[in-house]
Amino acid sequence: MAMPEENVSFPLEIKDLRKSFARGKGRVEALRGVSLALAPGSVNALLGPDGAGKTTLIRLATGIMAPDEGSVTVLGMDSVGQARDIQSAIGYMPQRFGLYEDLTVQENLDLYANLQGVGLDVRGERYESLMAMTNLAPFTKRLAGRLSGGMKQKLGLACSLLKTPRFLLLDEPTVGVDPLSRRELWSIVDTLVRQDDITVLVSTAYLDEAARCDQVFILQDGELIGQGTPDSFIGEARGRTWRVTPDGIPRVVQSRLFGKPGIVDATLESGRVRVVTRDAELPRALFGEAGARDPEPSEPLFEDGFMLLLNRDTGAAPPALNVSKVRGGDGTAISVDGLERRFGDFYAVKGLTFSVRRGEIFGLLGPNGAGKSTTFRMLCGLLPATGGTLEVGGLNLRRAAAKARKNLGYMAQKFSLYGQLSVLENLNFFSKVYGLHGSHREERVQWALDDLDLADQAGTTSGELPFGFRQRLSLACALMHEPDILFLDEPTSGVDPLARRQFWARINSLAERGVTVVVTTHFMEEAEYCDRMLIMMAGELLAQGTPDEIREFAGTDGDATIEKAFIKLVEDHRAQRKEA
Repeated sequence: MAMPEENVSFPLEIKDLRKSFARGKGRVEALRGVSLALAPGSVNALLGPDGAGKTTLIRLATGIMAPDEGSVTVLGMDSVGQARDIQSAIGYMPQRFGLYEDLTVQENLDLYANLQGVGLDVRGERYESLMAMTNLAPFTKRLAGRLSGGMKQKLGLACSLLKTPRFLLLDEPTVGVDPLSRRELWSIVDTLVRQDDITVLVSTAYLDEAARCDQVFILQDGELIGQGTPDSFIGEARGRTWRVTPDGIPRVVQSRLFGKPGIVDATLESGRVRVVTRDAELPRALFGEAGARDPEPSEPLFEDGFMLLLNRDTGAAPPALNVSKVRGGDGTAISVDGLERRFGDFYAVKGLTFSVRRGEIFGLLGPNGAGKSTTFRMLCGLLPATGGTLEVGGLNLRRAAAKARKNLGYMAQKFSLYGQLSVLENLNFFSKVYGLHGSHREERVQWALDDLDLADQAGTTSGELPFGFRQRLSLACALMHEPDILFLDEPTSGVDPLARRQFWARINSLAERGVTVVVTTHFMEEAEYCDRMLIMMAGELLAQGTPDEIREFAGTDGDATIEKAFIKLVEDHRAQRKEA
């Protein structure tokens, strides 16, 4: 077996890389003439919108795929002629962690050790080190399928590190995991780079993760459109970033600014609206029209430079979603009192009490394994409660779950689409499931194609769609019957920053028409879009309130964010349980 060269100039060197795939009756160019090189011992981020070619590039770098044209050299080895040698020398963590969920943590480790040729004489020491690093030592006998998302993430990373690789590839490693788990993974990566001089290439949808890397490479439509240090992207945004104070509901003001001429980006930040302008000139008139005041310069962030590079401008915001009726304003849409769900002796949810007002965006936050998805399934009538009372849309779910579900829309975490059916076939199927017939069904299907920009993809199977299009299709399916209450279970997990912004513009338009929205998310900046939220852990309520009220839990350091409050609440709860 060929061995990797010890003194290669670049752990990864790509020259004029091209790759295309068949899709339907045509072909899609996933990569078009990409060239790049990574420095030894560096951490590198790979960014870009959905369908930009990130996963394709990573798979080509592992030797799993062969390029159509160009070359890929990994640790001095050719990816075509020496693919197996590359795979034995690198570490690779795919998007879904690559775990065998019917095997225990220990059995997964043993399987990957066998596959990577890790000798029996060194396994004990390596296992002990990795389990200590990932805090998985107490869970080696647990089935991988019963781990939380964050624990699966760390086990997947441990399996890819059994043989201390010189080059580590991570494809969206933090998708669907909470802020604490993300922080723990990056702590592991930083430790590895310092201790073992490992080179890392990580594809990520989190711009704050890219900001901590040495180099950033940005793909769009299969082409490399930008590369450099995070500071170089920040420099491009200097003098174009502002914070304004909203008059009224912050998310409404943000939606009025997003995508307007001359405005590249508008996001929520600690109760204010953060704006990136195309030019250095301040558009005061536009701020006033949107209900924003007191503009002040703000220090640029990496994401500001990223959005400038992606050339966001006029027409960036999607049109408001049309709904045939405006829902009634006041009143309670959801009422939960002492909600419980037991599985044997285990309480997944215990004593949960809260309410959601009509037309409100309400957030359910918590670390992986907190009980959010279980609560969600009970709210949707998909899982019976074992204690407490639960009313949705004025109906008791323990007595009239089927009737209540007729007024609910549910967008599942995994999108629940039929991958072998086309976009149009999925829309027709779900409209029939919701009892739509004749001209009304045809009208709603056409609405979905038009309002969610799916017409050009109507004949494409949903399994072939980029993540952002799958998200839109899943939202369309959940809205086919025009529900009064919409449940969104981690709807933007794995979706790129551009698609996330467009998604929330659409959700804002629904809320403004009186649709009640309940959402779970691990993107703490998205929690700013909620009118109120609760944070739960181990099935119990930690805190609830408006974004301003939740930020108060972060302390008084002058830089309070929902993420800081979230982390403090969870860490304090863990410390209290440890002492008890």
